[in-house]
Amino acid sequence: MSRYEVLATGLKFAEGPVYLPNGDLLVVEIAGGCLTRIHTATKTKSTVAITGGGPNGAAVGPDGRIYICNNGGHVWKEDAHGILHAGGPAPDYRSGSIQAVDLKTGNVETIYDSCGGNPLTAPNDIVFDREGGFWFTDLGKGHTRHIMRGGIYYALADGSEIREVIFPFSRPNGIALSPDEDKLYVAETDTTRVWSFDIAAPGQIKEVANAPYGGGTCIMTLPGYRMLDSMAVDAEGNICVAARVRGAIAVASPDGKSVREVPMPDPHTTNICFGGLDMKTAYITLADLGQLVAMPWPCAGLKPNFFDLAVG
Repeated sequence: MSRYEVLATGLKFAEGPVYLPNGDLLVVEIAGGCLTRIHTATKTKSTVAITGGGPNGAAVGPDGRIYICNNGGHVWKEDAHGILHAGGPAPDYRSGSIQAVDLKTGNVETIYDSCGGNPLTAPNDIVFDREGGFWFTDLGKGHTRHIMRGGIYYALADGSEIREVIFPFSRPNGIALSPDEDKLYVAETDTTRVWSFDIAAPGQIKEVANAPYGGGTCIMTLPGYRMLDSMAVDAEGNICVAARVRGAIAVASPDGKSVREVPMPDPHTTNICFGGLDMKTAYITLADLGQLVAMPWPCAGLKPNFFDLAVG
């Protein structure tokens, strides 16, 4: 098992880790409906904001606020081992949304809950580009007898524009940009595939005739029954994606020709981000264990856009 340090416990289905300039971490608690700060010096935690619903992916925006993909909420059940399991939509589910949280005040603002007149179903993961716009995935929502389909979207942080870039998409989860921001990566949960798309302009992919999803290239998959979750990219362009069922962080080279796995102690490993003075510390969320853990990483992570603006 990989060497790691536990920074926080008792988290209610942790996701969306965000490293802050002062060395603290933020995580969302999907089952808790909140954004939580992990104080790394004391290994304590405090609630930043109550988001309601099901907060999922998170990222720092160009105004310093934390932008959150909210999946709208689930019904949660706890088993005999204390592990939380997501069921169907929460009784008060209406739609998913994109929210922005002010770290100083805890104020939560809903920026988008629909696109083109269609409700967002379950926004999942988010990444900002250098221009200040953001890409996000909408996983779709599972009901007893049907599934609301998901897609890939691009939006501006000020609430002025949102566009549907790819629809439908089969349960898209993690999303990330290459270091040069010329490629968009998307993890497809159930097929265990990572797709690469060439970016033509902010919010636009290069269309390729007869290619999957209009322009996609599959650059990674894992053998056996696995599921992919959220992701991050390191400074060398490697794609680091959380893999479930047999918990791990799968690391693929930019061309997908080399894939290795870093085993984790939780079958529901959900997400990864990088931080530390040299960006060589990986912070990983373990949902079943309710933990945020830290471990050394062999190369530096890619510093997120607007990272330095998160103050509060």
